[in-house]
Amino acid sequence: MSKEATLKLGEKEISLPIIEGTAEEKAVDVRALRSNTGFITYDEGFGNTGSCQSKITFIDGEQGILRYRGIPIEQLAEKSDFIEASYLLIHGELPTAEQRSRFSDRVRSNAFIDERMHLIFEGYPSDAHPMAILSAMINSLGCYDPHLATNNREQDFANFDEAAAMALSKVRTIAAASYRMSTGQPVIYPKRDLSYAENFLHMMFSQPYEDFEPIPEVTKALNMMLLLHADHEQNCSTSTVRMVCSGGANLFASISSGVTALWGPLHGGANMAVIQMLEEIHADGDDGSRFIEDAKSGKSGKRLMGFGHRVYKNFDPRAKIIGAACEKLLDKLGVSDPCLDIARKLEQEALADDYFIQRKLYPNVDFYSGIMMRAIGIPLNMFTVMFAIGRMPGWLANWKEVASNPKTRISRPRQIYQGSVLRDYVPVEQRG
Repeated sequence: MSKEATLKLGEKEISLPIIEGTAEEKAVDVRALRSNTGFITYDEGFGNTGSCQSKITFIDGEQGILRYRGIPIEQLAEKSDFIEASYLLIHGELPTAEQRSRFSDRVRSNAFIDERMHLIFEGYPSDAHPMAILSAMINSLGCYDPHLATNNREQDFANFDEAAAMALSKVRTIAAASYRMSTGQPVIYPKRDLSYAENFLHMMFSQPYEDFEPIPEVTKALNMMLLLHADHEQNCSTSTVRMVCSGGANLFASISSGVTALWGPLHGGANMAVIQMLEEIHADGDDGSRFIEDAKSGKSGKRLMGFGHRVYKNFDPRAKIIGAACEKLLDKLGVSDPCLDIARKLEQEALADDYFIQRKLYPNVDFYSGIMMRAIGIPLNMFTVMFAIGRMPGWLANWKEVASNPKTRISRPRQIYQGSVLRDYVPVEQRG
């Protein structure tokens, strides 16, 4: 195949280089288009625009493929865990036993937050959204360790390992503390001898003088969910982190912007929408059958949330994994919840219905993660926070990739102006 593409603008032909990725993805390099022709490309939402060349995550939506640093997500889900997958994403290779131990110890030792930060929690109203608190508090971390947040690229990158361990560990502590404060409960401190997922559950659900005893299946399910959300290529929040980083912002400011981007209901709120749908179906006295028929009719305005995916045109590979884990968890817990019964009904009906099969509307990761979190006892307003905890390794890896490249250009999209043309200022007394 030719290494160049030809673009015809009127009578003029322009040659543009072709970039080919290691997985045979191809892109037309238009970086010099404007300087050579005065034209720019237009791609609202950047759905067909490559914003970077990355070595972190590969997705093939047509084939239902997701790989972290080349390793299939199926293998990682079966053989690895969240901490090891985090190391892989951040550093590019699976750790040796010594590297894993050192990385795990570093994360474990950074679980505590500065005592002065607890005063900030007390300043928030009890109904403050946990995502707003999470974003603000993550950004504040650099205030307590200013040598890690200098906005000097060389210095911040030199201290990356320490800052990354802080962010990966303290995000759980901040999230759990925001939940405890919102429910009027005292903050529970982390324990050094617990695993990553166990420590989060401990900080969420323990009571004074009565530690929460995590059920192994619950810990395993939570660990699985975090691993499956650890990175997902250039989505809204990850590309936001890269954009903020491109301007020279420190790690904490950049990942804080990722939290804010994730907060949007079209991005991180999808698993919340699943539970809200189930609650509405239950409130209507339906077991899901009527809702499915209404959704299929296309006239009711009802939509089956948690089915289909913008990227995956086949089955979301994460959904297969988390679906099986979710079934095991529900069987183990024996939870009696009509909404979970409805979820199972929707899943069975959709997987057997030609309408959904032909349109490839399979249950996605949001469908199962929402059900899983409800079964564990995670409150609805914490769902997106859980997503943020899981996505932290990917944000850290992408910040590192941008910061490590001395040729990084500041992100600066162009636009097609459609406003008023040149006009004169009119004094107020002459305005009709």
